Amino acid sequence: MASVDAPPGWRALREFRSRDGAAVPPSFARLARTHALSTAGDTLVATALAGSLFFSISPDAARTRVALYLVLTMAPFAVVAPLIGPWIDRQAGGRRSMVVLSAAARAVICLLMVDDINGPFLFPEAFAVLVLARGYQVARASLVPGLVRHESQLVEANSKLVLISGIVGLLAAGPGVALLQLGPSWVLGLATIVFAATTVSAYRIPRTRVAAGKATSVERAELRGAGILLAASAMAVLRAVVGFLSFLVAFALRADDAPTWWFGVALAASAVGALVGAGVAPRLRRRIPEERILLSSLVVVAAAALAMLGVSGRVSAGVLAGAVGLGATAGKLAFDSIVQRDAPDANQGASFARFEARFQLVWVAGAFLPVVLPIPLTVGYASIGALAGVAAFLYATGRRISTARLTSTVAAGRAMATERLAGRAARARRVPER
Repeated sequence: MASVDAPPGWRALREFRSRDGAAVPPSFARLARTHALSTAGDTLVATALAGSLFFSISPDAARTRVALYLVLTMAPFAVVAPLIGPWIDRQAGGRRSMVVLSAAARAVICLLMVDDINGPFLFPEAFAVLVLARGYQVARASLVPGLVRHESQLVEANSKLVLISGIVGLLAAGPGVALLQLGPSWVLGLATIVFAATTVSAYRIPRTRVAAGKATSVERAELRGAGILLAASAMAVLRAVVGFLSFLVAFALRADDAPTWWFGVALAASAVGALVGAGVAPRLRRRIPEERILLSSLVVVAAAALAMLGVSGRVSAGVLAGAVGLGATAGKLAFDSIVQRDAPDANQGASFARFEARFQLVWVAGAFLPVVLPIPLTVGYASIGALAGVAAFLYATGRRISTARLTSTVAAGRAMATERLAGRAARARRVPER
């Protein structure tokens, strides 16, 4: 328990209780603190780069450099994650080491960026920071299942981390914008300190082995079930929309000569939407199935995108960013719950890390389109509405087909079992008594 003189916020992170009243262990609270610091550092870096890098060069130069940056971001996940990830999962403390190294490396790179703020190495350093941030997210996804007492607390634990991300992101943006008036180097200096604190905090996360051995045939079969594959496809669409909208809005604001703070408005709206999604999803889960939450997330995104076609550009960007943030967050929590429910024999840490790596790749692929192609906001909104609408239709249809097949399979199995029992009974009656 927290000491009496501990600040209320830290006391809540040391030990909170899930909906069923079970206390979540301090080991998860250590990850939560590390996550809060990591989010603050990433927010400060994004603030510094938005003020000094993206908005200080021509849109054409920005497109070329950001496209390169996205390719470099995708490369580690496409090549390294499938090869190195399973091996790291089987090492005691392997994923925790990734969190520690990611934070330490970001601290060092931010310190280098202070001197290179106007130099040629700024873009490669910015790429490296983003790659490390994505790697941290994958490692964090694999750590959560091993730091809660029971799998029933998993979805709520993930929703707590999303809430922390939204709140800390909004709080960190204030000092970041204030220091930006003195210069981006000041913001990067503060980010260096925050990532150094993240490194220290990450050392306190317990050493755990995410997966004791290779995936079994039962685990692989469960993760390839129709329900999980359909949900993963729906979630991939939501994550692609997040990446697509982020850079669609960024380049649209550049083309419109909008002030930098409008980009901050879009980020804040997305964070608020994520907070609402994280708060709503666990409550909805007690009333409706996870599949309906995921389907509703797609419908909300599609409806919001089509509704914004008739609204002016800058305002519509903020509103749609909030709707997409809500849908993507609620959808991800529903997806986590589906995996937990439909693959009870699968290693939750390893499977969540694999799915998260794929979703990061899809995010990059979605972001790549508005970077290499100058897409007007209205065309982008129509594309988001069409993609999310089609994905919702296919997901609903696929669920009906898989449910019907499952029902017929179960019915056929019961009929065969009844037949066998009847045959045995008939044979037993024909046996002469002795």
